[in-house]
Amino acid sequence: MIIALASPRVASSLDDGLNRVKRLIAQASSQAAQIVCFPEAYLPGLRGQDFAVPPFTHTDLKRVLDSVAQMARFHSIATILSAEHFDDEHRRQIAAYVFNPDGSLQGVQTKNQLDPSEDAYYVPGTTRRLFQIEGLKFGVAICHEGWRYPETVRWAAARGAQIVFHPQHTGNEHIGVTLNHFGSPDAPYYEQAMRMRSRENTIYFGSVNYALRFQESATALIAPNGDCQAHLPYGEEGLLIQHIDLSQATRLLATRYAPDRYREAEPDPAG
Repeated sequence: MIIALASPRVASSLDDGLNRVKRLIAQASSQAAQIVCFPEAYLPGLRGQDFAVPPFTHTDLKRVLDSVAQMARFHSIATILSAEHFDDEHRRQIAAYVFNPDGSLQGVQTKNQLDPSEDAYYVPGTTRRLFQIEGLKFGVAICHEGWRYPETVRWAAARGAQIVFHPQHTGNEHIGVTLNHFGSPDAPYYEQAMRMRSRENTIYFGSVNYALRFQESATALIAPNGDCQAHLPYGEEGLLIQHIDLSQATRLLATRYAPDRYREAEPDPAG
């Protein structure tokens, strides 16, 4: 299967963001990709960062979902778009919307483990699910979940996921350090975490960042052995098109997970 990881620059407006999504979906389809994934909360943008986020209402969300459904259908490509979501009490959440190639919405994965800095803007979701496109089973773990809560990736891998997509945002637009080498020991730990999520489950891991001026991790595809198969240049808007060999995603280590061995032992009466 051919997949695409889309890394757009921060959108200056909702229209700008939709135009970038449209262009990258068209490019992914033209290069025979069967599924394309976008970064965390790309529309309208992740709140609490060093860039302005435009207003975003229920009406705006409907417009986004209708537009992306039409794009997916027109280009016959499955699409994972991370955007804001509203819960039953109209509170904001971060979520990933998964569209089938015919434009229908297969389902939604919310971000259930928030970074403490996000508590002022969002509330967490409470459920996890798997998705399937043309024989590919996959899960979605969003940013902080994949970095610091590896059980979110294990959950999907243990239930059949051959790849976990990881929409994320790490870095800044106005100040920071320029990276030039993937997995450098002098860089933040994020790229090493990507490699571990693949290696500890024997699956692919597709991490998708914004094209930030000062990125703290690349948009990258990690192979099931933990090696970086490919990544985009730091700070450049683009599309990572890669072939994945599903026979390599054996889930060997994920299937050996034995939660029944984590029961708390009874106190030893002998002390």
